[in-house]
Amino acid sequence: MIRAIVKDPVFLAQKAADATAADLPLAQDLRDTLEAHRDGCVGMAANMIGAAKRIIIFDDHGTACVMFNPEIVKCSGPYEAEEGCLSLPGTRMARRFRSIKVQYQNERFETRLKTYTGFTAQIIQHELDHCGGVLI
Repeated sequence: MIRAIVKDPVFLAQKAADATAADLPLAQDLRDTLEAHRDGCVGMAANMIGAAKRIIIFDDHGTACVMFNPEIVKCSGPYEAEEGCLSLPGTRMARRFRSIKVQYQNERFETRLKTYTGFTAQIIQHELDHCGGVLI
């Protein structure tokens, strides 16, 4: 189901709770909503659609990837990036890392560990800021 994009900074500033198997339907809502905004969006966190859960979706070279309870466990190559967001007007500067290693759970709640680089790493970091209640 395509959901409305939340723009309330008070809601967005809340830290998201860990996701559970009961939150699996949110993954499809994130897919549908990301697809509906494909022209100007490459990633979303569940709080952007009104669910304060640690779930993100991002475009990984044309494939929509969902992560439950993602955490960056290693990062390198800091740089400054200018980013926009569907939930917040304008653009902002943010400190990002060129390479990140992420531990997360897939849609079967199996724990995975994967390294991401470049723009994909930047997208994930932006969405993890949302999960942490960080308004860039």
